[in-house]
Amino acid sequence: MDGLVEFRTGDGAVVAVEAVEERSGSRLVSRGDGTVQATRTFEGALEGVRSAAESALRVFRDGSLKPDGVEIEFGVKLSAETGAFIAKGTAEGHLVVRLTWSPAGPETSPAS
Repeated sequence: MDGLVEFRTGDGAVVAVEAVEERSGSRLVSRGDGTVQATRTFEGALEGVRSAAESALRVFRDGSLKPDGVEIEFGVKLSAETGAFIAKGTAEGHLVVRLTWSPAGPETSPAS
């Protein structure tokens, strides 16, 4: 493991995640154990991913498909500087979408 990034939650708990190598020219200074303190809270880092999930759900719930259920899976990486971002599977971003429909139940006639 290259190192850890520590995120604090809104209630002060610490969430440690495996570090992602930054592509920018700047480097964060880590403690002697290789741990870096994130510049955002854990919730703040995930805000963009939450917005992306809300947008994706809107796309698949609206329109003509009308699924009974929508499941969206993001591969998410966390960075001390960038926060959370959708991870790439190969050369593209990682996103899995599952739409489900329940079979129609037996039609019932109104009680007489």
